[in-house]
Amino acid sequence: MRACLTALIMVSAALAAGTSPACAGDAVAGRQKALQCQACHGLDGMSKIPDAPHIAGQVEAYLVKAITDYKAGERKNEMMSVVAPNLSDDDIADLAAYYASIEITVANPAQ
Repeated sequence: MRACLTALIMVSAALAAGTSPACAGDAVAGRQKALQCQACHGLDGMSKIPDAPHIAGQVEAYLVKAITDYKAGERKNEMMSVVAPNLSDDDIADLAAYYASIEITVANPAQ
């Protein structure tokens, strides 16, 4: 039991250490930077066009990875291939922090 607990603590610490730099963005700065994203994703993170996904409330680390992959050309999208290469690592972190900070509510459909 003690060995399992120790292993769990070590794995948790390793995962936290590996993800914290990617989740160190400034949501306030990200909101300002999101002005360039609003035509497709909306300032509220809710898609304004059919081809763009809703990104409000997404996991911050996921958003960092997705934008970084667009920037590197590992993920393809016509619009993101134009926008992402101009973003710095700080821009990406800030945008991810902002969109991740938007709270989403979900309601069950009427029955």
